[in-house]
Amino acid sequence: MDTSELQRKIVELKEEKNALLIVHNYQIPEIQEIGDFVGDSLQLSRKAQEAGDVDLIVFCGVDFMAETASILNQDKKIIIPSARARCPMAAMLPVSVLRTAKENHPDVPVVLYVNTYAEAKAEADVTCTSSNAAEIIAKLDADTILFGPDKNLVWYAAQRNPGKTLIPVPADGYCNVHRFFGDGAEAMKLKERYPEAELLVHPECEPEFQIRADHVLSTGGMYKRCMESDAKTFILGTEVGLVDRLRREIPGKTFLPALEHNECSAMKQVTLENTYQALLDEEPVVKVPPEIAEKAKAPIRRMLKMS
Repeated sequence: MDTSELQRKIVELKEEKNALLIVHNYQIPEIQEIGDFVGDSLQLSRKAQEAGDVDLIVFCGVDFMAETASILNQDKKIIIPSARARCPMAAMLPVSVLRTAKENHPDVPVVLYVNTYAEAKAEADVTCTSSNAAEIIAKLDADTILFGPDKNLVWYAAQRNPGKTLIPVPADGYCNVHRFFGDGAEAMKLKERYPEAELLVHPECEPEFQIRADHVLSTGGMYKRCMESDAKTFILGTEVGLVDRLRREIPGKTFLPALEHNECSAMKQVTLENTYQALLDEEPVVKVPPEIAEKAKAPIRRMLKMS
């Protein structure tokens, strides 16, 4: 079965089952093309909360994202096309590590990146995404804050909140994909070739690379910047899936990956074939237990309200 035929079958089956197909920016182009909504973590969190009258949510992303959809939609069936789409960063913060940090820092509020599992979220005061982390920190009435699991995002938020002390939990959590850019040396070579290009860098990247950027933005922020900027060429310091989307949706501009072939292997576990099979079988199901979901819902809703 060719790509277009498989896409057509997925769309037909989705409509037949009254399903919503939510797709992250890092998914392969063939999945992005048929999504009901494509976006970054904050946008997907909002879309999951506003799912409305659908019977099924198919989450084309990684595991913690499907968990978030389950937390916000306990009455709906959430499926993820591949059970192997597991985020390594989320696994760096088991709930036991977070609880120990809380014991060592009593009465200190906890901000958790949405790239965490439901059990950890249930221990947080508020969650955040890369697009609103600095804003959430600024609005908290506290000078010291526990923040995890991405150390580079902690650095980014701290730079924008002088006077506040952010304690990373764990001490060295990171995203494999964004850490791989290093100090951005390859991107700077591109910048020499295209001096007029805007360099957009994700806050999960190393501080040395962030400092070199024209703008440090979430994937949603990058998309918006590329739409609105007068620049014609952009160098993107993030996973290549966003570059695919930008090239498809914003004609007349040039989009260059800061590092060729820098892919998230977890995101790329989702394919047209397993998306079709997941819709057909309505599995694998992602279901956060009600008692955990109830606790985790509060920090997520607080984030959505604060941003």
